[in-house]
Amino acid sequence: MVKLRTPANHQLVLLQYIFFVSMILYFGRTLFVPLSFALLISCILYPVCAWLEKHRFSRMAAIVLPLTILTILLGLVVLLLFYQLSSFITEWPLLEAKVSASLVALSEWLAQSFNIQHDKQVAWLNQVFNSSGSGILAFIKQTIAASAVGSVLFILIPVYAVLILYYRHKWIEVLYRVFPTAEQNHIREIVRLSIQSYYSFIKGMILVYLIVGVLNSLGLWILGIPHPFLFGFVASILTFIPYAGILVASLLPVSYAWITYSSIWYPLGVIGIFAIVQYLEANIIFPLAVSSRLKINALVTLVAIVAGGLLWGVSGMILFIPFLGILKLVADRTPRLKTIAIVLGD
Repeated sequence: MVKLRTPANHQLVLLQYIFFVSMILYFGRTLFVPLSFALLISCILYPVCAWLEKHRFSRMAAIVLPLTILTILLGLVVLLLFYQLSSFITEWPLLEAKVSASLVALSEWLAQSFNIQHDKQVAWLNQVFNSSGSGILAFIKQTIAASAVGSVLFILIPVYAVLILYYRHKWIEVLYRVFPTAEQNHIREIVRLSIQSYYSFIKGMILVYLIVGVLNSLGLWILGIPHPFLFGFVASILTFIPYAGILVASLLPVSYAWITYSSIWYPLGVIGIFAIVQYLEANIIFPLAVSSRLKINALVTLVAIVAGGLLWGVSGMILFIPFLGILKLVADRTPRLKTIAIVLGD
């Protein structure tokens, strides 16, 4: 007897595929994340490498030159991070004096208003620090781990990108063999459109950083913080670095706010501005700016960001969007995947 595939069986098979693919992506993220970033960089640099090869550059030189320039640009971002840290350290003595004076004033206010004596305040503070110490330590460990992983990726990703670009003709030949029934022109078209999709993604990311920088700067300017556009755009650029970027970027404007106005409300206002802008960037600005260029609807983009965050962390939130764009390109040109194309389309 021949078993007919019912809609229920079809949905069960689909759920099984989703589950096993998710498990592979999650447990293989150490391998897949740097490879995905290298593929992203390779697609961005490919037109430049091809142009240089046409102008009598050797293949390796045509790959290394633009990759070196890109690495230098990323190194400048890291230097900007250290500049923020060094500037904060120079301001620390004045900030420490402000903190000490504020704590003394707060202690006197608590004693006068609520009759909480100094000994009780010290005991309460010790209890709070002891209970929160483990959480702070875990957060510091998480930040250090993310920075360490980022350093390893900073070395691995360029190596992967060079090898992908150098052997790119072999990878195209592999695609021809993996999909023997498809026409070679059809595969070439999908590869070309995938590269264009990556370019659209990068343009969308630049737009996101520009909008976030403007919003940060306007918020700091309204609050009256010195150098608002410098602090706003530095914070926007440093959000590229997971966890540590936005924390370090906020240190200097928070310090300036406290030193300039001698009030706790202005530093809290800076933190509030950055928090609101980050929320808008993650839930509204990024999905709309990127999905509109990839022609993917905003709901699916937001779901991909959340799924990427669950599977690959911050890297997944960045990488899953261009993957979604490539999936839509394939679905648009494959009759069997027309339903997926409709779901993803804008």
